[in-house]
Amino acid sequence: MESIKDMLLLLVGSSLVSNVVLSQFLGLCPFLGVSKKIKTAAGMGVAVIFVITLASAVAGLLYRFILVPFDLTYLQTIVFILVIAALVQFVEMFLRKAVPSLYQALGVYLPLITTNCAVLGVAVSNVQKNYGVGTGILNGLGTAIGFTVAIVILAGIRERMEYNDSVPAPFKGMPIVLLTAGLMAIAFWGFSGIL
Repeated sequence: MESIKDMLLLLVGSSLVSNVVLSQFLGLCPFLGVSKKIKTAAGMGVAVIFVITLASAVAGLLYRFILVPFDLTYLQTIVFILVIAALVQFVEMFLRKAVPSLYQALGVYLPLITTNCAVLGVAVSNVQKNYGVGTGILNGLGTAIGFTVAIVILAGIRERMEYNDSVPAPFKGMPIVLLTAGLMAIAFWGFSGIL
């Protein structure tokens, strides 16, 4: 059993210091594509929190109690992708019925969570770091929170830049977004001094 201090360090480390988008550069497609409006970015963040956290739990259980005992670890990537796809389908069905406006706003990016390398990256990382199921879930939660924080911050900056005339013409659109994401990565790198 890990101490509360170790769990908090893992949570802060996986969300801020080793931010999945800004440090590991995983999950860039939804990060850049859904970050135009804060509401949409927050909705995507909540969906990613749900999928990554549950995928970490289910993948950890399957790996530890099925793949390892039956010497099927070579199937881990296929199994993890199937778990993630099933969870994303569940999220998609829920949003379609419960929050149709968010479902429409997320559009093609919601099914793309299935192939979001950040989600698969967390499941594989948990296995590579030999995390237990509980530690893997905590790492997944921290990673998903970090993704949500990054995408919401970028969405807020993009909303403000949309009405700002001081952006030079060659930087309008995606160039200023990429420059902003780069500056955010530098700022998040500053969190490495915490741990």
